[in-house]
Amino acid sequence: MAVQKLYAGAKLRELRGRLSLTQKSFAEKLGVSLPYLNQMENNNRPVSTAVVLGLAQEFGFDVTELQSGDEARLVSDMREALADPVFTGPAPALADMRLAAANAPALARAFLDLHAAYRQTHERLASLDEALGREDARLRPSPWEEVRDFFHYCDNYIDAVDRAAERFASRTTPGEAMADAAVRMLDSHGITTVFKDVADMRHFDPATKTLTISQYASHATQTFQLLLQLALIAQEPLLEATLDLARFQSDEARSIAKVGLANYFAGAALMPYGAFLSAAQATRHDLEVLSARFGASIEQVAHRLSTLQRPGAKGIPFFFVRVDQAGTITKRHSATTLQFARYGGACPLWNVHQAFELPGQFLRQLAETPDGVRYFCLARDVSKSGGAYNVPTRRYAIGLGCEVKHAPALVYADHMDLGAAETYAPIGISCRICERRNCHQRSVPPLERQLRVDPDRRGILPYQLD
Repeated sequence: MAVQKLYAGAKLRELRGRLSLTQKSFAEKLGVSLPYLNQMENNNRPVSTAVVLGLAQEFGFDVTELQSGDEARLVSDMREALADPVFTGPAPALADMRLAAANAPALARAFLDLHAAYRQTHERLASLDEALGREDARLRPSPWEEVRDFFHYCDNYIDAVDRAAERFASRTTPGEAMADAAVRMLDSHGITTVFKDVADMRHFDPATKTLTISQYASHATQTFQLLLQLALIAQEPLLEATLDLARFQSDEARSIAKVGLANYFAGAALMPYGAFLSAAQATRHDLEVLSARFGASIEQVAHRLSTLQRPGAKGIPFFFVRVDQAGTITKRHSATTLQFARYGGACPLWNVHQAFELPGQFLRQLAETPDGVRYFCLARDVSKSGGAYNVPTRRYAIGLGCEVKHAPALVYADHMDLGAAETYAPIGISCRICERRNCHQRSVPPLERQLRVDPDRRGILPYQLD
C-alpha cells in the first residue's frame, strides 16, 4: 500500500509564526534549505520525515498535530455550503476545495462565515415581521452555530479547562465521592447545597447563595450539575479568559459558550483526563464499565471519549453525535475525517437512527463513506426520564465511532469481520453532497450532478444521475 504524503503548509506557517521565526531561521533549525521550506509551507512539497523529526526534537512539537482534522472539516463544510441552491454554477472541484483548506484556511473560514451570514439573512427575510418589525434586526451569525464552531475547530478539547478539572479531581479526599467533593468545595465558597422536589435540575440563587438540585435527577446528573455550578463559581476567571480569547460576536454566544465551558469542566472533573484515558484503554472502551467506574452516564462517557485529544497523550480519534427523533443533530464532534452536516439531519442509512427502535441495546455497524474511508460505528438510545409521570421523557440517540483501523481496540468490534467489503454499509454526510448513484434513501439529488428524467423508466430513484 502506498504511503500517503503529508502536506501541512498551514501548520508549518502557524508554528513558525508562534515561534516568531523568519523562514530562514526556521529552515536552519530544521536543517533544510530555504527554498525547500518555502515549498513545504506552500504545499508544493510534502513534509519530509527529517522535518517531522526536526519539529519533534528541536521544538518539542506534537507531530500528530500536522494531521489535525481542520482541513477535513473545512472541506466538508465548504462542500455542504456550496450545495446551497444559491450557487447556480458548477461546484468547484474537490481538489480545489482541498487546496483552499490546506493553503488558505483563513480564506475558507471567511467564505463559510459569508455563507452563514447569507443563510441568516435569508431566514430573516422569510419572516418579514422579524426582518422589518424590530429595530434591533441586524445581520449576525446564530449564537448556537458560533459556539458550535468554536468547539468544533478546537477539536472539542480545551486544554486549560481540562487541566484545571484534572487538578480539582486530584485534590479530592481518597474514597470521597465526586458529588461530595463538589458540595464540600461549594461550601468553601459559602454556598449551601440542598436537594429538593423541584422542576429544574439545578437552580442557583445568588442572593441567598443557595444551590438547589432536583432530588429526582439521576445520581450521574446530580453530580454533573454540582460540578457545572462549581465551575461557574470557582473557575470563573479561567472561563472568562477563555471566552476573551474566543472573541464571540454577541453576548448571547458568549453566554452559551460559558455554559458550554462549564459543562466541559464538569465532564473533565468527573472523568479526569489521565485516569480516564488509562481506564478507557484498559477496558477497551467499554462504555458501561466506564460509566460505573466514574459515576457518569453512557452519554457523558461517549462524549468524553471524543475529547481525548491532548497533545502528546491522545486517545483514539472518535466522532460523537447525538440526534433527536426527527433526525436533527443536537450535538456533534469529530476528531476523525468523518464530518457531519451543518444543516439538516444525518444520513438515514446510519445506525444511530435505528437506536430508537431497539432501546437499551448497543447497535454495531461497519460503514463506508463515499471517499472510501471505513468506520466502526456504535449507536444507542439515551432517553432521559423527567423523573415524574407528568414530566415528558426526552428521547435521544448517540453515535460513537472511529476509523476501522482503531476498531480492534474496542470491545464492541469483537467477532466482526472487519476485512469483508460486503459488510460495510454505504453512508454519506448529506444527500446534497453525496455522490452515491443508487441510494434507496436519497431525499434530494446531489447538486454537483446533472439529472436525466426518463418518463418511461423508473429505477430506485425517479431520475438518473450523469
